[in-house]
Amino acid sequence: MDALVPDIDSTVTNGATAAANTMDTFQMKDLSTMEGSDTQLHLIDEDKQFSGELANFIQHKWHLNDAGFNYHLAAVFGSQSTGKSTLLNRLFGTHFDVMSESARRQTTKGIWISRGKGMRVLVMDVEGTDGRERGEDQDFERKSALFSLATSEVLIVNMWEHQVGLYNGANMGLLKTVFEVNLQLFGGNRGKEKTLLFFVIRDHVGATPLTNLANTLLADLDRIWQSLSKPEGLEDCRITDYFAFDFTALPHKLLQPEKFEEEVGKLRLRFSSPSDPEYVFQPPYSKRIPADGLHIYASGIWEKIMTNKDLDLPTQQELLAQFRCDEIANVAFGQFFEAIKSFRHTIEAGTVINELGSVVKKARDEAMISFDKDASRYHSEVYKRKRVELLNKLHSTLEPYFVGQLKNLHKAALALCTTQLQQAFSRKDDSQAIDFSVVSKKAKDEALDLFITGAKAIRLDQTEWEYEEEQFQLERDLLELANQQREKELTKMLTLLEKHLKREMDEPIKLALDQPGPNMWGRVIDTYKTTLDEAQVMLRKKSQVFDLEEEKLTLMEENLRRQAWVLMTMKVQEESIEGLIVYKLLNRFEEQFQRDERGLPRVWKPSDDIDAPFRKARNEDPLTGTKFVLESTDDFDFEQSLKVLSETRQQEIGNQLRRKADATFVEAKRSIVATQAKVPYWVGVALVVLGWNEFMAVITSPVYLSMTAMVGVPMAALWYLGMLGMVQTVIWKVYEQTADFGRERLRDMVLEQPVLASPPQQWDRPQLPPRVGTGASTSSGLERHSSGLSQPQLRRSSRSEDREEERSNGEFEMGDLGETKKTL
Repeated sequence: MDALVPDIDSTVTNGATAAANTMDTFQMKDLSTMEGSDTQLHLIDEDKQFSGELANFIQHKWHLNDAGFNYHLAAVFGSQSTGKSTLLNRLFGTHFDVMSESARRQTTKGIWISRGKGMRVLVMDVEGTDGRERGEDQDFERKSALFSLATSEVLIVNMWEHQVGLYNGANMGLLKTVFEVNLQLFGGNRGKEKTLLFFVIRDHVGATPLTNLANTLLADLDRIWQSLSKPEGLEDCRITDYFAFDFTALPHKLLQPEKFEEEVGKLRLRFSSPSDPEYVFQPPYSKRIPADGLHIYASGIWEKIMTNKDLDLPTQQELLAQFRCDEIANVAFGQFFEAIKSFRHTIEAGTVINELGSVVKKARDEAMISFDKDASRYHSEVYKRKRVELLNKLHSTLEPYFVGQLKNLHKAALALCTTQLQQAFSRKDDSQAIDFSVVSKKAKDEALDLFITGAKAIRLDQTEWEYEEEQFQLERDLLELANQQREKELTKMLTLLEKHLKREMDEPIKLALDQPGPNMWGRVIDTYKTTLDEAQVMLRKKSQVFDLEEEKLTLMEENLRRQAWVLMTMKVQEESIEGLIVYKLLNRFEEQFQRDERGLPRVWKPSDDIDAPFRKARNEDPLTGTKFVLESTDDFDFEQSLKVLSETRQQEIGNQLRRKADATFVEAKRSIVATQAKVPYWVGVALVVLGWNEFMAVITSPVYLSMTAMVGVPMAALWYLGMLGMVQTVIWKVYEQTADFGRERLRDMVLEQPVLASPPQQWDRPQLPPRVGTGASTSSGLERHSSGLSQPQLRRSSRSEDREEERSNGEFEMGDLGETKKTL
């Protein structure tokens, strides 16, 4: 830092001769011969307004518009009433106002600018610092100092010798602020251009060498530079990257007037003569701003300074007001938060708090009243600013409560609408017609009223809180909820109608299929149409409450018609299983063959004519004249017929029926033959003689006698009634069914096993010859099928036959909406 201090004493001595040559031309001349005050411009007034006449003065008053870069700009900085204007007038021949010795009051207000006499130098006379007129308001001091530092090539720092080493007296605090803001605003010019800080130490008596004074100032400047808060990327910058330093001293103006004028003359040479070795306007200090653009550059710098908040440092009164207002605001906020914090968990839990609006408004108002009571006594601007900050803080704290309450109101409104709709349609009294549009509108209006009332209660004045967006979303949700509820009720209604269709069609269709004949399908279709017509009437009646459009109602009727067709065909499919058909047809045959005209079971005797009833029952084959093809109706235009049983399968069913009928006929014949057989008399005598001992053993033993009675009495009764052959037949049929079931299960297990080495083979079911037992009974066929052939067994026994038929031409076709279903 010592290397930065020039040898000022030698400089003054060496310049004495040159200064003497210029004293006659300037030192003692009458200042009235200089340019008048009309060449001075009030560049920035005391109200911080930048003059718009700078360009005019540069061109017409100072004649520097064509100077280009060939001009210089200097400014003065220092405390008020330290002779700054006097120094400038002596150095540059200007006419800046100077302080009256008798008044000692402020003369320079704002910033004045003028051209130096006989030189291309613009000089700015800056209002002094620490003046009683502005008091604690240092805002203009900071801004004017920064403006001078940013625009001038040389900033003359004017100070008394006794101010060196002082912090406030030497304006070090002000310089610190100016340096810090200058670094933030213009730190990017590091190393490109510098400003010369030219320290002029006034009233120097010589007791302290100028070198020591310079070192003290440099040490103070370096210390405050190190304490600056530097921007990112400039942490390691030094003060010499932006500023150069020079120092000079002037004698006391009143005590040493001649010496003072002599030193001023020497100093003038350094500002006016480029040939002077100590010439201050060196190229590194130039801002490189053309003279015709100086007004734009200077006004831009001032605007940038005015908009920078870092220069708006508070006064002591403002600092006190800030501190106390912050304390008062914290106390008021604490009381406010204690009053509302208990509502947070309730709101987060989704509960609507009806009294929340009044509570938070009261808490906010009480906090503001408490703040106003204590803080209004302090600085008015600070108080107003802190009041706004506190109010914003209170509103920011309350905003989550407002948003949470809106969400809870939204949920509550939806729940209310849902409850209203459900209650309206849960009534069991059908005598009261319900208009869905009226009910839904009422439910939506009540839900919206609930939301809007709650939202208005929680919205506070002096806020920008709005609930219209949430209300719009609620209206859309309510509309969607009403539509969902309507669809739900329509689905319930259609489900009930489908159940009604199934319930009303199942029994009539089953009865029609149990009695096959030429008019069988006619009865089925009639049942379908009748039931569908009833369902459509019910649909029209019940849908009136939903305010449906005719297009949607027509679509629902079409879907109901198709669903009715599906239910009908499913029932036909269920009742048309091949084994079940054979079972039904065989039952019908046995009804005709084994029962008389009165419906009583027949007991065949040798004298009875079996052939006639058999031919009659066989000739009344239910398949005769019955077409197992469900044709398209007028209501449904299918591309093809829906075949329930193909012609081939009908023929096979007929063949099975005839075979079983023939077996029944043969069994009846054999039962008659069995009853006609006679046992020879000698057989009875032989049995008595040979079996006498066994007979006596049986009748004398209670155990044998009981067992013989339990078996013999039923057998004797059956023989006497002629039913022994029927019992034998039933036992044999049970055996056959059991064997068939076992073979079927075995075959399924073999077919399900994966083939490892050979391709699958066709398994042929072995055909067992019919077994006809002895004995006769009038009800043998009915009891045989009722006891030995249950419906599930018939279905299982027909699986293999169904598979063989599926490989053949036989098909069981089923349709839903014209789609051919798979073969059963």
